[in-house]
Amino acid sequence: MQNRPETHSELAPGLRRILAPNPSPMTYWGTNSYLLGEGSERVLIDPGPDLPDHRAAILAALPPGVSISHILVTHAHVDHSAGAAALARETGAETHAFGDAKAGRAAHMERLSDTLGGGEGVDEHFRPDVTLPHTTEIDTGAGRITALHTPGHMGNHLCFHWQGADGDAVFSGDLIMGWSSSLISPPDGDAAAFRDSCALVQEIGADRLYPGHGAPVDSPKERIAFLLTHRAGREAQILAALAQAPMGLMDLTRSIYSDLPQSHLPAAARNTLAHLIDLTQRNRVRATPELSEKAEFSMA
Repeated sequence: MQNRPETHSELAPGLRRILAPNPSPMTYWGTNSYLLGEGSERVLIDPGPDLPDHRAAILAALPPGVSISHILVTHAHVDHSAGAAALARETGAETHAFGDAKAGRAAHMERLSDTLGGGEGVDEHFRPDVTLPHTTEIDTGAGRITALHTPGHMGNHLCFHWQGADGDAVFSGDLIMGWSSSLISPPDGDAAAFRDSCALVQEIGADRLYPGHGAPVDSPKERIAFLLTHRAGREAQILAALAQAPMGLMDLTRSIYSDLPQSHLPAAARNTLAHLIDLTQRNRVRATPELSEKAEFSMA
């Protein structure tokens, strides 16, 4: 891990990052909260975890007399959304998101939700004041911001497209990060949706991505191409392993993540399961007796 940056960082004209004090193997330095704008109002993207110190740091980043006009939430994981309610009460700003924690799930994921486990870090209590359908444009003091529905990491995930002073930018939440690939944990994570959402962001051609964790991504097209290639490679490994013999989820995960520490295998298994669900949807793989974490998987 690179050295953790300062809590407050000026990333570009009209763009400040406030880093939450929640570092971990899943959050890297911690959650990035962003303040946009230079006038009398700011837009906050991702209020982060419900930690008093982080909330105080966000409010301390506002110059005297400046207020928060909008609270935008990329997705309903507690490290991104749990701080929204307290900040909304304190500032009077409304929260904006695609929907609650279950919004945006594919129909087959909803049907499987009782048998798949998962749900890591989901903010079950999150309810936005304002819902943002795909391509909703928000006029703010920081300029126009477009909400893009980008499921894959989570069904209600949004990216935010913003024309800033230093060029075209996308706040990519946990969909695209520079330090790690995204966790895709069903039923909230969806491998097919992840591919489609990455392609959507790639088509925008932004100059820079500002992710939910880690440093800005200065070469978005190259990074997205790498992530898509990485996912295609994992899929090929799964199919090659199953071509040799049927396997359960954990045995299959160990075979394709052979260099991963034991402590990281449960998270890797969630990614493997996401690929297996996608492959069963495409009739490439069969699950016996039914699709679940405990199924035996074989070539269809």
